[in-house]
Amino acid sequence: MLLEVDGSFFQTRKDELEVRLDHFLGAHLTWRSRSSIQRLIKDRFVYLDPAAPEAPHGRGEWKLETRPGRRLLHGTRVKVVIPPDLRLPAPEGPASAVAVLLEDDDLLAVEKPPMVPVHPSGRHVNDTLIQRIHAREADRMAERGEAPRLAHRLDRETSGIVLVGRSPRAHTDLRRQFEAGTNDKHYLAVCRGTPPGPAGSVELPIRSATASRVRVKMAVGEDGLAARTDWRVLEEVGPYALIACELFTGRQHQIRVHLAAIGLPIVGDKLYGPDEELFLRASDGVLTAEDERLLELPRQALHHHRIAFDHPRTGERITVESPLAPDLEEFLTAARARYA
Repeated sequence: MLLEVDGSFFQTRKDELEVRLDHFLGAHLTWRSRSSIQRLIKDRFVYLDPAAPEAPHGRGEWKLETRPGRRLLHGTRVKVVIPPDLRLPAPEGPASAVAVLLEDDDLLAVEKPPMVPVHPSGRHVNDTLIQRIHAREADRMAERGEAPRLAHRLDRETSGIVLVGRSPRAHTDLRRQFEAGTNDKHYLAVCRGTPPGPAGSVELPIRSATASRVRVKMAVGEDGLAARTDWRVLEEVGPYALIACELFTGRQHQIRVHLAAIGLPIVGDKLYGPDEELFLRASDGVLTAEDERLLELPRQALHHHRIAFDHPRTGERITVESPLAPDLEEFLTAARARYA
């Protein structure tokens, strides 16, 4: 099943054989609230190309759908069309607001700073990564009539590499690689705790944390989806460890959940660190001085460090790297001086 937003496609998991339209949109437009998703549908912005036994991938005919509870069969395509006059404006400022690690006619690899959301959300509607990219690509978009599209997402607090398709074909191919797990994804995390060894692998299923007050929180559990994270200690500094992680699956919050499960919570993690109440207070903007002392950093110390993927046009294996973000390097430098 595919979802298109202003030309961008998202693909559901293979196990989603049937799903409500509003639930499907909510799973992919995570920056929108449930009521916002339903308004989007009722306000006539959503179109379907329904799948059927004789047309398992749709017929290529788009039809308006205004029922949030409409059931979608696997293979259905979903398109959200936001009129230009209702779209959020691109942020003002120089194109250099986007740090580009790799660029060619098909794709960009950009550096996402910490605390910058990839898409607009209910609380963060301005100065998002996609808006910065659209500002940078404005002339190209006007010339070719194609908008660049993010091939994947990072949490707002996470820094590092984000891949962007500059054409529909490139975007679709990059998305397929993420869905199939054929790209190699490596992260760096600054954790608190004593590693149980120099390296290891966490293979614990991940599911929703149903007992939590936080809707997006995940947890390990036997009834969850299979997940694997390999980890390796790069450095130990007093009570901290710099950990390299390789993802073999792409579950929500996977690294954060797995590292916390082996006693290595990520520094600054409000959801999987000392107390999930920190997340709730941060959401309300009421963190106390004691909260900030417990967190040690204003954001989770997680950085998307390296990715390898097949170029969508040439098939060449490409590797992109991003050095540890400056704020995390500064944290480690201060820790080295403190515990020398």
